[in-house]
Amino acid sequence: MIFGLMLAVQFQSIQEPAVRDTRDMWQLREALKQEQETQSNLLLEIRKYEELIDTYENDENQSAEKTLKETLEELKNEAGLTEVTGAGVVITIEPLFDEAVSQSEVENIAPDLLKRLLNELNSYGAEHVAIADRRVVNTTVIRDINGQTKMDGYSLNSYPIEIKVISEDAEKLFSRLNGSTTMDTFAIDNLRLRISEPKDRIVIPPYDDAIRIKNMKPVEEGEKS
Repeated sequence: MIFGLMLAVQFQSIQEPAVRDTRDMWQLREALKQEQETQSNLLLEIRKYEELIDTYENDENQSAEKTLKETLEELKNEAGLTEVTGAGVVITIEPLFDEAVSQSEVENIAPDLLKRLLNELNSYGAEHVAIADRRVVNTTVIRDINGQTKMDGYSLNSYPIEIKVISEDAEKLFSRLNGSTTMDTFAIDNLRLRISEPKDRIVIPPYDDAIRIKNMKPVEEGEKS
């Protein structure tokens, strides 16, 4: 009987935990409060990093938007839809001899002669050109209409005709124009070219008419090209 009683006591002692939580109610409440504060701090940290991620995403969107705007402005500039300022020269076309000397009426400048001058300017590095304060763009049309030379529908029938040219190298443009045979070509038609010294600041206005694009249309979503 004694042996059995001792064995039962030993078995009971094994089942009981070696360490018991002897904290009272106030200690338990304090521990719970600390755990709640820790959890609250973790939530604040999570919220802070989520806001930081949102900020980075917004910055990326703004960066993409900024890039698109810059690209749009660059394309507008290349298309001639914006005012440009830069170094260049001013070319003035005027009669070589007036009617009293030549005893003949000074005729309008021939469209082919003006086109030849524009082609020469482009070959000499002209970047932006305006004739009579009207911008020359890729779609500009110069032709004879009922005996009058017109550019995009506007008459060029009064002298002097001023041509503003902006170039990356205005000095080179000036030198090449003065060394070319263009002046002699114009002289045949009783016209004189006066080329100004290179200027640091020339303002060329934007193209103010609608640009009509033929044989081109936007591609609809899902449409095969």
